[in-house]
Parts: sequence; structure tokens; C-alpha cells
Amino acid sequence: MSTSTVAWVKGHGTENDFLLVPDPDGILHPDLDAAAVRQLCDRRRGVGADGVLRVVRTGAIEDGRAFAGTAEWFMDFRNADGSVGEMCGNGVRVFAHFLRTSGLVDGAGEVPVATRAGLRPVRFEADGQLTVGMGVPGFPESTGLVMSAGGRTWDAVAVDMGNPHAVAMVDDLADPGALLDPPVWTPAEVFPKGVNAEFAVRRGERHLAMRVHERGVGETRSCGTGACAVAASVARADGVTTPASYRVDVPGGTLTIALLPDGSVEMTGPAVLTACGEMDLVLG
Repeated sequence: MSTSTVAWVKGHGTENDFLLVPDPDGILHPDLDAAAVRQLCDRRRGVGADGVLRVVRTGAIEDGRAFAGTAEWFMDFRNADGSVGEMCGNGVRVFAHFLRTSGLVDGAGEVPVATRAGLRPVRFEADGQLTVGMGVPGFPESTGLVMSAGGRTWDAVAVDMGNPHAVAMVDDLADPGALLDPPVWTPAEVFPKGVNAEFAVRRGERHLAMRVHERGVGETRSCGTGACAVAASVARADGVTTPASYRVDVPGGTLTIALLPDGSVEMTGPAVLTACGEMDLVLG
């Protein structure tokens, strides 16, 4: 057994919390493996978080090299269970806020952030919020898809936001139960690598609320890509024409989802940095 000391900064976006690990030159690999991520994210034995965002230059990580000419920074996102994630909407806002606060990017205008789901431009708004270009939602074939949780079952819609989502409209946000275990979906082959499951209700005109069970984490206080998936699926079902804007309430706050004429989605919300420190990881 050996130890490795890792510096971290904690932040959250609508209470979806992350540990940012500065590693600009990629020297922590392979120390920051799945076991290390689980240690960091454990809420009793570690610092505690829904995931880890390693801050690394695009040229210093294999998944980022394709973006080296268009973005300096890559968001290496890991879920709390150590699994690699493609994209995280709340996380990319926190990531960009950290870059600006640390002086790693210009504090004005827009910064491109590279992710495994592609480039995500982040715009710093005058009121302190951040707007992310989330790309064009995809709707994979999901006829017959159903989602089960809390002893109940609902029809669901598959949405691709760079990561997989299943959106189910429910009568009450309490209907899915405690969401301690991952919801079950059929046909199973629709999401061979797991899915982020959203349960949503209508609160009014262009006003939605949701809960989410995130793949590799559990129920979280918010999910940015999930909020985009919910707004996009409801707009599609209602035949809403763009441009249009939805308010999406999550347990940790509120996100604004804009559906643009080109088919893409923008998400606006807050990002907050709360603490910093170091942790000794047990290796081996």
C-alpha cells in the first residue's frame, strides 16, 4: 500500500456537487483511477461528491487530443462510482467557473470546454450565471420503452444529450419512491451502458419539475443534461416550435433551458465553489 496526496476544490451547480482536481499536465494518471475517485466521493470516508472533474489540458489526455486546436481545457468527468462519464451539464458550468476563478481563462465572453461528448461552449453572463451550449438532443428509437421505480411503471422516452437519458412523465414527483436503487427499464438493450432516469411533472406553461437517478451515482439534487432531456422531450411531445424557453425545477434549484431555432439547446444556471483542501488517497 502507498498514498498519494491529491488537491481538490469543491463546487456545485444547483446542488449537484463535484470535486475539481487540477491536473493541467496529466501527471496524476493512473493515480486518479476508479478506486481513487470512489475514495474522494465517499461522503463518510472521503470528501464527498456526486463526481470528480479532472482539470487537464486537451493535449495531456488521450480523449482530449482531438480538441487541442480548438480548446485548451478538457473536463475529465468521473461518476462517484469511478465510471467514466461522457458529459455533465452542471459539471461543465462548475468547471468553467473554476477556470475563470483560477485565472486559467479570460473572465469575459465565452470559453470552449472539451468533453467526451464534444465541445461545450460556456458563456459567462452578467448576472453571474453561466450558459452552456448543450448541442442538439437526439431521440433514439425507443418505442415500447418503459421505466419502473417504486413499484410503478411508466412509458418513457429515450433522449441522447451526449449521454443517455430516459424521461418519464409522472403524476407526482413522489411516485418513483426513494430511488435508492437504479430504476429498471425494458427493453434492456436500449441502454446497454446504463441510463440517467428522469421523472418529471408539469407545473405550468413552459414550467417543469423533475427528479433524477444518475447512472453511477444515485439520486442527485440536479442533473443539467437531464433537465435538457426533459425540456426537449416535452417540447417534442407538445409540438412546440422554437425558439422556446422552459423553466426546470430540480431539488437543488432551477435551470433555464432554451430551445434554439437550429435544433440545439442552451442551459443557464449557477455555479458555486465552496471549499478546497487535500486528501491522501490509499493506492494499491
